[in-house]
This record gives sequence, C-alpha cells and structure tokens, in this order.
Amino acid sequence: MTASVASRLLRWFDRHGRKDLPWQQADAAGRRDAYRVWLSEVMLQQTQVATVIGYFERFVSALPNLPALAAADEDTVLALWSGLGYYRRARFLHRAAQLCVQQHHGELPRDFDALSALPGIGRSTAGAILAQAHGLRFAILDGNVKRVLTRHHGIHGEPGQSAVEKQLWQHAEAHTPGTRVADYTQAIMDLGATVCVRSRPRCEACPLAADCIARRDDLTALLPTRKAGKRTPTRSTVMLILRDRQGRMLLERRGPQGVWAGLWSLPEAADVEAAWRLAQQHARIDDAQPLAAFTHVFSHYRLQIEPLLFERATAQQAIADAPQMRWCSASELTALGLPAPVRSLLANLATPLLSEHFTFEEKP
Repeated sequence: MTASVASRLLRWFDRHGRKDLPWQQADAAGRRDAYRVWLSEVMLQQTQVATVIGYFERFVSALPNLPALAAADEDTVLALWSGLGYYRRARFLHRAAQLCVQQHHGELPRDFDALSALPGIGRSTAGAILAQAHGLRFAILDGNVKRVLTRHHGIHGEPGQSAVEKQLWQHAEAHTPGTRVADYTQAIMDLGATVCVRSRPRCEACPLAADCIARRDDLTALLPTRKAGKRTPTRSTVMLILRDRQGRMLLERRGPQGVWAGLWSLPEAADVEAAWRLAQQHARIDDAQPLAAFTHVFSHYRLQIEPLLFERATAQQAIADAPQMRWCSASELTALGLPAPVRSLLANLATPLLSEHFTFEEKP
C-alpha cells in the first residue's frame, strides 16, 4: 500500500525542502510571524522565489510590521514594490493593513472568514497564512499546488474552470494533514516549484511518482491543460521625458484604473506630433531628442515605447497647480512608485543611451 501523500511529502521536505527562506524565520516557540508570511504569499503570486527574496527583505526592512505598513503612504509602498509587477497586489496589501488596524487591533485575524474578507486575500492565501503562521489545518491551492495535484490525480481541463478547481480543492483538503501543516504546505509548494515544474518535470526525484497518473499515462507535457493560445496584440506609445536645467524630470501620476494604476510615470502621447503638442502644454521647449525605442511585454499585450527627450525644459505655471504632476530630481525618484521600465529608462539617462531597439520583459 502506498503511503499517504502528506507523509511522503513531509519525508521529502525533511531532506530536500527549503527551510531558510526569510519569511520562514520563527521565534523561540517555533511560531512564524503572520505579517511576514502574508507579505511573502502576496509577493509570490505570479512571481518566483528567487525574484521575491530581495524585494521581501527591502520591504520588511522599511516596513517591519503591519502597523508600519498601515501608516505608510501609498507612494512609499509602491516604491518598495516597484519592479515586482501586478501593482494591484501592493495596493490591496496596503488597504488590508489599514483595515486590520481599524478592525482587528493591528493584527491579521486568525478567523478564516475574517481573514479571507480582507482585500487581496483569497481562500488559498488565507489558508497559507493560517497554516504557516499558526499551524491551523487549512488547505492551499496556488499555481504550484494545482500543477502537482492535476498531474498526480490526472485531472483534465483548465485549472481555472470552476468544475476543475472544485476537484482540486477537494484533493487539497483531503491531503492536508492534521499535524505539521506549516511544513506540509511548504513541501507541496516546493515540490511544484523545484520538481513538478511546468516543463520537463523531474519525475525521477518526485516522492509522489509511484502513483502519479500523469507519469503513468505519459501526460506530464499535457497536464495541467493550457488555455487556448491567443495572439498577443501590440500597442505603441510615445513617452515624454521633460528635463529642466536643474535635471528634474516631469512625472505624471496615472489614474486609478488600467495598467500601472496609481503609479508615477512619464506623460504619454499617441505619436510624435501629439507628443510635441503635449510637451508644449507642460513646458517651454526648444528641441527634442529621440531615444532608443524598446518593447515592454505584459502578460496580455506588448507595448512599444518611443522615448522623446526634451532637454532644458521650463515648466509652465499650470504644472504647479496640478497635483497629479510634479517635477522630480533623480534622488526623489527613488521614493516614488514607478513602473520598472520607466525607472530603467530614467536611470539610463545618466549612462550612454542604447542605439538599437531592445525588449524589456516584466509583468504589470
């Protein structure tokens, strides 16, 4: 008889699991900080561990606990998040912290319903927080876990479909043990991240290989079922870099909806002619220098960006009366939430500029 999924995963975890991640630190009683667990779970959505570690350490150094996050202004939070992408996660994190201060005495609630009701905390994230921080028996179902369970049980159909997701939750609940829940949740996530990977899974190293249906039926390349491929559309924009004689650059806060919502960015226009007209509205200008074009790849479209540099610009008075616009020095940019390609573009102004088209890939 094959041992249970949980017992095999725990044995594997004891030998091969990741135990030194910064959010796994525990106190003398072996308890993990719920705030750090929560932050890591949100950062790890759509993002790999290797990328998250540096962001996590900078974030908790600046905002070490939930009350500190709640008290921070949005620009500070978005600046710390800048480059991680999917910025809605950061805004939900910030809002949830404020609600915890207002409604839960400055702590994440230990009640599942209250926790999952907070912005950005769904069923799986709530389960992960309660399991890893408090050792409570709650299942998780992130992308890695879905892949493990889909292959192990031979489940066909896109994991995002309600009927498929219902099956996966049933398996996740059934396999979650009553003890060592924190280790189990880390184990099944680690297995998906390091062994049962999307392409070329290392089945020979998997503790669940003996009764994995996908391995038995040679379906590992087909499961989980992928969404039907769609052609990625391409859009284009001209970004205006207005720089005055003091080296300050004009930034504009984006609106509350759409890509990069709420972040500070560069003014944009549909084409070069419109860019000139817009630049003249914002400042007195002499000439413009086209910089190297580049492509930013989102998860759902490609954005071709043509930067246009206006040196020695002189601000129009109207800018002083527009709260959504501001002139910023290079040092002030570090304290603002900027889209990663915009931050890189402005940083490149201090170095020789690229003369060829290049691609910048990062998710929104």
